[in-house]
Amino acid sequence: MDYLVIILLQLAITVANLLLISAGLAVIFGMMRVINFAHGEFLMLGGYATIISHHHGLNLWLAIFLVAPLVVGVVGAIVEYLVIRHLYGRMIDTMLATWGISLVLIGLVTVIYGNSVSGISTPLGSVSIGRFSVGLYDLVLVAVAVIMTVAGWLVLTRTSIGLIARATMQNREMASALGVDQGLVYRFTFIVGAALTGLAGGLIAPITGVVPTIGATYLAKAFITVISGGAAIIAGTVSASVLLGSINTIMSFLTTPVLAEVALLFAAVILLRLLPQGITGRFFRRSL
Repeated sequence: MDYLVIILLQLAITVANLLLISAGLAVIFGMMRVINFAHGEFLMLGGYATIISHHHGLNLWLAIFLVAPLVVGVVGAIVEYLVIRHLYGRMIDTMLATWGISLVLIGLVTVIYGNSVSGISTPLGSVSIGRFSVGLYDLVLVAVAVIMTVAGWLVLTRTSIGLIARATMQNREMASALGVDQGLVYRFTFIVGAALTGLAGGLIAPITGVVPTIGATYLAKAFITVISGGAAIIAGTVSASVLLGSINTIMSFLTTPVLAEVALLFAAVILLRLLPQGITGRFFRRSL
């Protein structure tokens, strides 16, 4: 029984991690069709913002939930204003531009902080479940992922801002004809996506530490999750996270974590071969 509980908890933790690292990319790609190759570096900046502010005496939770999203949101605003807004509708160009931005960010952080791992202690300790234990901080990540998902759904379905965003996403020309400022919607969307990515970076920093090149570790997983999910931002990201997270967790217990990562990538390839438009291209079509 204890073993089953641990498996279920680890499954929830893995799904939550995929949700958190993919949320910002899902917002930007799902609503703007911008492929942000600097997504991993936004995660990295969120991690550094958390660690540096905490080392300077700020409470860890304020560093995670306030400083990390704020810093990366500001960086996102600058990137959108200087680069991205000139490239809307040009997917290949945005890929190349954001790839260049990612290289610049890696270089700048490496020059300033070096190429060594920076980290902080994981808070809260652990709780025992029979012969096993699970970190309480991991359970916090699960709670944050659930709250983020519910909050995103409420914003998109219950607020005027969400209505405008959905209208722009579904029919840009009609929204523009009705007086919606597409540039402002896109700018706000990119900043929100960047801030969510910064929050995710801050949340994973106590677990993994950060290094200037850490973004590459998460970029592939985030893209696989978002593309496998399909067009629906929330339903797609959640369904893909649950499916891929389940495969990763089960294979981790049956084999090794390395083979579990291979299985996750293999499952994503098969999924995209069978469902080229993602899970929500075939199921949950009317979902957000």
